Formats: sequence, structure tokens, C-alpha cells
Amino acid sequence: MSNSLLTKKALAHCLKKRMEHIPLNKITVKQLVDDCGLNRQTFYYHFHDIFELLGWIYQKEAVDGIAEYRGYGTWTDGFYKIFLYIEDNRAFCLNTLESLGRNHLDAYLYAVTNDLIMGVINELAAGMRVNEDDKQFIANFYTLAFAGLLIQWMRDGMKESPKHIIERLSVLLEGHFMKALNKYEKQLS
Repeated sequence: MSNSLLTKKALAHCLKKRMEHIPLNKITVKQLVDDCGLNRQTFYYHFHDIFELLGWIYQKEAVDGIAEYRGYGTWTDGFYKIFLYIEDNRAFCLNTLESLGRNHLDAYLYAVTNDLIMGVINELAAGMRVNEDDKQFIANFYTLAFAGLLIQWMRDGMKESPKHIIERLSVLLEGHFMKALNKYEKQLS
């Protein structure tokens, strides 16, 4: 592992540790570098600000970890992994939700969910004549719905079982991706 990656991981660890007890907007670069035994210049060599570090954490820890779940048969597993990441990093994610870093949580949820759904749509649309704009419209609709569901689950205290939520989603969505793709394909004919 490169020194650069080790430094980034150390800074990420320090930020997550502090966010267990301190609101994001009260954490300073000086506190992070002091925790890591680094200097401010080292921090700024790797990140422009704490928010960029926050985005890097979500990308490395969560988004990159679900790339293999982009198919119709595996999207529920990918969505489940998103729930598990949030549960396993509860204080970090809730702190992000409650802070000015909310944009990073929203961006993470959108990116990871949209990637999953686009994978499903592209798989189902193979061999069909459907405009890319229409596929993206379907993905955007479901992405926003799923991300909203995750945010509401977090706000409600994460009480409902992720498995139960996903089972309910599966029932709700069964066949709807394909139905939408078929309608958009017919519009082109």
C-alpha cells in the first residue's frame, strides 16, 4: 500500500473517530492532523478540505464495494450492502446527515444507488431499442425513491430491518423495470 493511501486512510480513520462524538462542522483540519501526527500541509496535499475527505471515505468504503452487484439478480444484495454500511457506520452517517456534509451523503446514496439501478436497466434492456435518455429517466426515478427511502430509514432511527425493507421493495418492483422499458421501446416504433 502506498504512503499516500496510508495517509488518506489515517485521516479518514481520525475523521470517523471524531464524528462519533462531534458534529462535522465542529471538526477542524488541525484536530485531524494532530490526531494523526501529521502537519496541515500533508492534509492539504491530499484533500482540499474536510468535505473532500468525507466524500473520499464514502467512495472508498462504500461505493467501490458494491460494483459487483449491478445485475438484475444481485441488485437487492447491493442495496442490502448499502444498508449494512450505514448500520455499521451509524454515528458517521447520521452525523453526515445532520451536518453541512449532507451533500456528500446525498451524493454517495445517489451514486451508489444509480449505479446499481443502471446496471439492472442495461442488463434488462439488452437487445431492446430504448433511448439512453429513457433508461436514465427510469434509473433516476428509482434512484431518488431508493435514496429517499434510505434517508427516511435513517431519520426514523434505523429500526426496520433492512432485509424486510428489501423484501418489500422486491415485491413492489417485481417486473416494473421491464414494463417501463417495454413501454419506452414501443414509443420508438
